[in-house]
Amino acid sequence: MNTQYLDDLKVGQTFKTNGVTITEAEIIGFAWKYDPQPFHLDAGEAAKSPYGGLIASGFQSLAVCFRLFIQSGIFLESSIGSPGIDELRWLAPVRPGDTLHTEVDVLEVRPSTSRPDRGIVRLKYQARNQHGDAVLSFIVNHLLKLRPREGQCFEKQTLNI
Repeated sequence: MNTQYLDDLKVGQTFKTNGVTITEAEIIGFAWKYDPQPFHLDAGEAAKSPYGGLIASGFQSLAVCFRLFIQSGIFLESSIGSPGIDELRWLAPVRPGDTLHTEVDVLEVRPSTSRPDRGIVRLKYQARNQHGDAVLSFIVNHLLKLRPREGQCFEKQTLNI
């Protein structure tokens, strides 16, 4: 897919990614590193939990969902980061063998009033499983460049953190 710039996007536009299957080994590996709760680590303990079996960390599902969209290349040349995520919701468990894909809806497109080469697009992300059920949703405020115009020249910006 060709890179989409801020001025290419329209409210109501939707993007859909390919899917990826989450394995038990990936769930346990992620949990050991980042979210070591019994229902993410041990199938026996998870069976006794309210989930009735092993489930992926919500943070793993979030990372997978975001990665799928970024790897699609839609913002390959236009993305310059994000000031944050809003309204993160874990809607349903992700289990070993589930195949997730990401659907992204354009909610708002707002050119910057102070920087003429960029703006913010508000996108609603949803991770859906192989049954079409939404398992995760969140809104990202992406900083995107405007499409370069012939003869246009902008200063390189450095972030001081």
